[in-house]
Amino acid sequence: MNHRAFDLSRARVPRTSVVFSSPHSGRDYRPEFVMRSVLDPLALRSSEDAFVDRLLADAPAMGATLFAARTPRSWVDFNRSCDELDPALIDGLPRLPMTPRISAGLGVVPRVVASGRAIYRGKLSRDEAEARIATAWDPYHRRLRELLEETTDRFGAAILIDCHSMPHEAIEAVPHGGGPRPDVVLGDRFGSSAAPAIVDAVEAAFRRAGLRVARNAPFAGAFIAEHYGHPAQGWHVVQVEIDRALYMDERRVAPSPRFEPFRRLMRGVISEIAALGATDLSLAAE
Repeated sequence: MNHRAFDLSRARVPRTSVVFSSPHSGRDYRPEFVMRSVLDPLALRSSEDAFVDRLLADAPAMGATLFAARTPRSWVDFNRSCDELDPALIDGLPRLPMTPRISAGLGVVPRVVASGRAIYRGKLSRDEAEARIATAWDPYHRRLRELLEETTDRFGAAILIDCHSMPHEAIEAVPHGGGPRPDVVLGDRFGSSAAPAIVDAVEAAFRRAGLRVARNAPFAGAFIAEHYGHPAQGWHVVQVEIDRALYMDERRVAPSPRFEPFRRLMRGVISEIAALGATDLSLAAE
């Protein structure tokens, strides 16, 4: 099933409670958006988790579900609450509490892309911002919730592996005590969005693939992990951030020569994580 905002790929025979998602790899840049922006198309893509959906493409063959955005993050951000509206960008807003993300220009309708570069000259109308939420954000989250509910009905629990990529420079902020920087950062909202046994198993899958793993710094999980992660109810969310330098040329926003080898490595990781969701999760939720 596909929608203008997302693509949904299912296993022919579902065999696991794991759902892999990629909310920031959308690359459907509509001509009217590109024309409206003061940035060139390459700059607009700088906030995109480019090709993460392609890294996850083998998930349905492993019996899992793959849910990936088509709408680009610079148009509307699915990993933000729908009420994270930016008064510096959107006209006619009442006075609302400011979150750090809104202050940085990274609300549900972003004001900036990477490095704080403004997307627009001037403001958007409130009607336009709310239309983006109604036509993209709402359908995305309605379908995601349905997927988790359907998965829980079938398997008794749901594990959402919420996949992102991080700029190589971002890992400079990760405390490392003089050791090597991590390749992957897992976020579980400091233990609140997933059962510890599940996060441990996800970490082990990446480590067995030879990747260095850190937790919750500098990325602990944003709206999706916070909103859908309810371990006591059987909904577990683990955010995964992968160093872009492992598979892409960040400057050109293009796959690097390392892309195919890394995709094959990820196939093994995906298989291990999918197998986790084929086991009895009743104890892990306690």
